[in-house]
Amino acid sequence: MLRALLLENLHPLATTILRADGAEVLARSGALDEDELISALDGVQLLGIRSKTQVSERVLAQATDLRAIGAFCIGTNQIDLRAAAQCGVAVFNAPFSNTRSVVEIALAEVIALMRRLTDRDKALHAGIWDKSADGAHEVRGRVLGIVGYGNIGTQLSVLAEALGMSVVFYDTAERLALGNARRLASMNELLEMSDVVTLHVDGRPGNAGLFGAAQFARMRPGAMFLNLSRGFVVDYAALREAVLDGHVGGAAVDVFPNEPKRRGDPFESELRGLPNVILTPHIGGSTEEAQESIGQFVANKLRDYLATGSTTLSVNLPNLALDARTGVHRLAHLHQNTPGVLAGINRTLAENGVNIEAQLLSTRGELGYVVTDIGAELAPEVLEVLQTMPQTIRLRVLS
Repeated sequence: MLRALLLENLHPLATTILRADGAEVLARSGALDEDELISALDGVQLLGIRSKTQVSERVLAQATDLRAIGAFCIGTNQIDLRAAAQCGVAVFNAPFSNTRSVVEIALAEVIALMRRLTDRDKALHAGIWDKSADGAHEVRGRVLGIVGYGNIGTQLSVLAEALGMSVVFYDTAERLALGNARRLASMNELLEMSDVVTLHVDGRPGNAGLFGAAQFARMRPGAMFLNLSRGFVVDYAALREAVLDGHVGGAAVDVFPNEPKRRGDPFESELRGLPNVILTPHIGGSTEEAQESIGQFVANKLRDYLATGSTTLSVNLPNLALDARTGVHRLAHLHQNTPGVLAGINRTLAENGVNIEAQLLSTRGELGYVVTDIGAELAPEVLEVLQTMPQTIRLRVLS
């Protein structure tokens, strides 16, 4: 029986979808460490996680039953994608489902920081009536600098303009500017002219330490800073000093280098207790709407991969969009992308009198993925030949 392990409080819709497809689903509320995960994956074909569970090369090497991983979030840096591919494990994420939620919290935090709502809130809770316009500003007419102009950065750009902000952005990739947003040639140029700087970069290793003391020093005096991307991107000790000396007028941080694994666990950070600093527990995409959308999207990707072999939007395997099979069986063959693999598969089938009803091939770097619908049953010895081809990573027979 198909078994799925879902960790980190995934939306119940994911369980519903997988159970409707006949899977036995085990759900756990928190993340697992490496040894716990290895033990829990025995006999499991599908793994669903969010950002806390680390799926390392060691985990993948020992999880021999695992077929696919669903990252019920945007980022996939918690998964060794190359090792997963070499083990024949497909990885899917939700690159768009929580975009709106992240954009909305970013806008809310920009307004809260510019109006110093955090300080006013704390004072009133302490019984102090501190009614003053000092340090409070409208966002209209202010310059928003977006570092990373992908799905989130572009939508934030559009909505910020609707509030009357001027938008500039910097991205290492070529991006189409939306509305009146202006692309800048360097991050330093962006820092020097922005009233608010917000980071929306991905979790690739090259972004580690992207923002530190030198970048904070480049920012305009009194400018605000937001990080809703990855915790390891920013030097938070440097941010603390910039806030305390008044150079940075306020900050909103949703992600941290070391985050607790479970809800209710203690949290430590050098940013706690700072004035006009908003700290949130990695909830940028945590709305009921976004989590429902993510649960549905990723669970459907996992279901379709097992049922049809479809790898559309997989982050680590060649992408093939596949419908229901046209033959008696469907062979999904993941292999090293070297010359002669397709010819070898077809020759083996032809020599054994097996007719090909349909066939698709896609490659991605060092990987190849060929899906073949056949019109007859396959003898065990034929499967053995295909399975033992030197280039074979994983062969699946979908019936």
